Amino acid sequence: MEPSVLLLLALLVGFVLLLVRGYPKSHGHLPPGPRPLPLLGNLLQMDRGGLLKSFMRIREKYGDVFTVHLGPRPVVMLYGTEAIREALVDQAEAFSGRGTIAVVEPIFRDYGVVFANGERWKALRRFSLVTMRDFGMGKRSVEERIQEEAQCLVEEFRKSQGAPLDPTFLFQCITANIICSIVFGERFDYKDRQFLRLLDLIYQTFSLVSSFSSQVFEFFAGFLKYFPGTHRQIFRNMQEVLNYIGQSVKKHQATLDPSHSRDFIDTYLLRMEKEKSNPHTEFHHENLLISVLSLFFAGTETTSTTLRYGFLLMLKYPHVAERVQKEIDQVIGSHRLPTLEDRTKMPYTDAVIHEIQRFSDLIPFAIPHKVTKDTLFRGYLLPKNTEVYPILSSALHDPQYFEQPDTFNPDHFLDANGALKKSEAFMPFSLGKRICLGEGIARNELFLFFTTILQNFSVSSPVAPKDIDLSPKESGFGTVPPKYQICFLAR
Repeated sequence: MEPSVLLLLALLVGFVLLLVRGYPKSHGHLPPGPRPLPLLGNLLQMDRGGLLKSFMRIREKYGDVFTVHLGPRPVVMLYGTEAIREALVDQAEAFSGRGTIAVVEPIFRDYGVVFANGERWKALRRFSLVTMRDFGMGKRSVEERIQEEAQCLVEEFRKSQGAPLDPTFLFQCITANIICSIVFGERFDYKDRQFLRLLDLIYQTFSLVSSFSSQVFEFFAGFLKYFPGTHRQIFRNMQEVLNYIGQSVKKHQATLDPSHSRDFIDTYLLRMEKEKSNPHTEFHHENLLISVLSLFFAGTETTSTTLRYGFLLMLKYPHVAERVQKEIDQVIGSHRLPTLEDRTKMPYTDAVIHEIQRFSDLIPFAIPHKVTKDTLFRGYLLPKNTEVYPILSSALHDPQYFEQPDTFNPDHFLDANGALKKSEAFMPFSLGKRICLGEGIARNELFLFFTTILQNFSVSSPVAPKDIDLSPKESGFGTVPPKYQICFLAR
């Protein structure tokens, strides 16, 4: 037999064995869903437009709670505001487990504050919340840091003298510097080559994780991981960022002062020292590196991507930007910095920011959850460790809460009197015990950066508003807005 034929047979046998070994023997009493094929799961039901479109189509037949087999493993999908809230809020503890995203699992490996489970997650989350709060309310509050960073950005935009530019990396710089000041204890110059390299790696990785190939990988990770592909590039990118974090940790260790904690890393190292005699401690080197990676990645990419989508929307709908500027002029004026206190007096601007977050739909089906015990949910029995996807996009586009869910309209968040209207369907940071750690910081960044930019500049595009395409560049585990050029014209 030809060697090439033998190799093909070996690969096919390996493929079958890997998938059969991972195929679940018992489903408990899971919600209904399309019948899976052995090995392939519901691959044949998948839309070329990606997982989200596929889930939306399957939901039309099976209702708001249904099961999809991603290759050999069943995943329960929660669709719509009520189903998501019922799980993540009403049964918060049961749904507080963390599932996996196959393309990043080799990096995170259940370590760190985002992907950990059980006591590890609880210990790291408590520590991270307290530490970030302390460094956000210390001698220099988060508000002051954001205001200073916003002024650095204004100076950078002034240098462009109204020429078209791609705002991607500048928006990354400002958001990264806020989380860097808390985690690393320093901010970086916008021309710092090491800093720009890290931002490029994070941008690339977010795009790759959101790509169609990463969604295919989710079906057959056990087999495809042995072959070249997107997952290999993601691993290399994140390993390079981890190497930088490791170097920073070494510098912190060499200059550590037990009487003065400078940042998140210092505080963690002091906790490590305190617990070094505890063989079961979760405060060890691996959890430090992966927690810092998680905070750095999430703190940089999510808010910067929202700002990028936000200003693309301002180019598409210039009348919205003009109305925001009118409110800025009335409440803040042109001679002082915007502050967080201004937000309550600026309902239209706040509504616009809410609508940007809703419309941009940054993490369409959240970071996967799993149930921490056998869980009864809407008459179905979800066995312990069943993965769950809360499809946040379905809440953010819920027609019961948003009159025109597929249209950008700030009125979605305004009542008849023009006051800000809260909505139970607004959950861009997810809900429950796994709600985004940095929600407060992100909301403050969005308000202060957005208002400071529009206080100082009008925006225009080389492309006519009617020709601006809002379609995302990638839409998978994340939503990546298209590249565009924008002119910042001094007011």
